[in-house]
Amino acid sequence: MGPVETVRTAFRDECARLDGVLRTLTEADLDRPTPCPPWAVRDLVAHVSTGAGRLVDMLAAPAPPRAEVDAAGYFGAAKFTPEVDAARVDSARREARRPADVAATAEAFTAAWRGTDSAVAAQPADRVVRTRHGDAMTLPDFLVTRVVEVGVHGLDLARALDRRPWLTPTAARVVADLLTGGRPVPARLGWDPLTLIRKTTGRLPLTEAERAEIATADLRWLSFAG
Repeated sequence: MGPVETVRTAFRDECARLDGVLRTLTEADLDRPTPCPPWAVRDLVAHVSTGAGRLVDMLAAPAPPRAEVDAAGYFGAAKFTPEVDAARVDSARREARRPADVAATAEAFTAAWRGTDSAVAAQPADRVVRTRHGDAMTLPDFLVTRVVEVGVHGLDLARALDRRPWLTPTAARVVADLLTGGRPVPARLGWDPLTLIRKTTGRLPLTEAERAEIATADLRWLSFAG
């Protein structure tokens, strides 16, 4: 598979896994708090649904002449200013109030990610898109950011729901490669891809031994805040 199909497979796998989880929730589950305050589960799912479906409108718009930002560059400091964060939080909470029950919440996510998958399938591999932040990116690079959104927030939802993480192997590889820049992780850390993702995104704390190993190896992880 080429890069587009590799990332598309990861997106489809992770969305299908989350899709199945959402259909097992209870109404009470939707109001559980998450590790992403002030969002409850319903708010976080609304945020993920919006992110998963964002490519539909982007691909319907004219293509920029060239890409200017890659997937790593997309997660820059400008995406995490107080103003952008506040707009992100408010938007998700507004969206979450529309589908009020489990069935509607799940259906909204299904429609979002399947819409993106269909839109991607109709485009050439070298298609360029413009994000809502103004970044011009290749379709594969932006789709990587969607895998990150669904996969990493899936870890947050699993924690909120008291379930084991359901991150799929294909999505884990895409996210891990982005976080490390494709560089190998020291064997002494003993991290599998899930642990790597949880540690480097702050979902699990680093031990002192791990911090020392990272410093010795002079590792630099991609940060979602700069």
